[in-house]
Amino acid sequence: MRFLPVFFDVAAGTVALVGSGPEAQNKLRLLRAAGARVRWYVGAETDVAEAAEEPRASRASVEIVATDPAQANFSGYMAVVSAAGDATDEVVAARARAASIPVNVVDRPDLSTFIVPAIIDRGEVVVAVGTGGASPVLARRLRERIEALLPARIGDLAALLGRFRARFAQKRHGSGSARRFWEHVVDGPIGSLALAGRLHEAEAALARAVESSAMTEQQPGLVYLLDGGAREPDLLTLRALQALQNADVIVYDEQVDPAVLDRARRDAERIFIGRRRGQPEIRPDAAVGLFAEHARAGRNVAFLSTREAFTDALRCRLRQAGLSVNVVPGVAAASAGPTELLEIAA
Repeated sequence: MRFLPVFFDVAAGTVALVGSGPEAQNKLRLLRAAGARVRWYVGAETDVAEAAEEPRASRASVEIVATDPAQANFSGYMAVVSAAGDATDEVVAARARAASIPVNVVDRPDLSTFIVPAIIDRGEVVVAVGTGGASPVLARRLRERIEALLPARIGDLAALLGRFRARFAQKRHGSGSARRFWEHVVDGPIGSLALAGRLHEAEAALARAVESSAMTEQQPGLVYLLDGGAREPDLLTLRALQALQNADVIVYDEQVDPAVLDRARRDAERIFIGRRRGQPEIRPDAAVGLFAEHARAGRNVAFLSTREAFTDALRCRLRQAGLSVNVVPGVAAASAGPTELLEIAA
């Protein structure tokens, strides 16, 4: 990953836009849709009056200047976008870099310090798809597929959740899991009501859920044993991916493929229990205590291992400790069997 996906608040500063052709005008529309203030360098040879006729070039957010962008001082901008389509792009990129200002040159990732991805806009929900500038066409094709999957009102649901975040933070039980509460909201009836357009009902139900969260006692977390998926990141089952995304704690050994760990939540705690030079290997008995400690604190735990004997011994110890043990098949295979969860007995 060369470019780290980030979201700029372009309304917080001024963006310089260079160029007057179709590519520049496309970027202008995009910047204005995001609420940006734009200083538009249309070029000394461009008819400023004609450029001002661009339907979206509202003077409230766009200042049109006809000076030579190659002589402009970019130090006061939050970002520079250049779409001149000639040697001017190289000069602008060099001047922006010299001023340590993020710069995007259309169709020139080699000159850019950031790129503009294909964007799916659902109001409060924005999805960005990028290929590092290698193939904008592929990015657009992926965007089209994702567009077809996203519910039309997903932005309304996000806006509803945003209105209740502060109230929930004040009301919720101190030891409860905020993430788990919001998962139940999104995946349950409240989310369904919002996506169906019944926003008033969804809002009333969410208000009740927030009020009752102050009286909700903490529930034990789940423990997932992923069987056979530690070395096959491209063959992970949907249930295995869900388990990794739901886990607050990832426990793994030395032979687990790092690409599998990358499928987990970024903020999940990772605990290594494998073999390392100069360090004793953790025993199944100790692993049971580790799992129980986290699960009883309300955290979900996922266990990834390539050693079947260790996993089998751990499963036996968990049963002996009074825990209900089942396995989540990690890879798609005819012999994988049904997907199940490990849950601490109440």
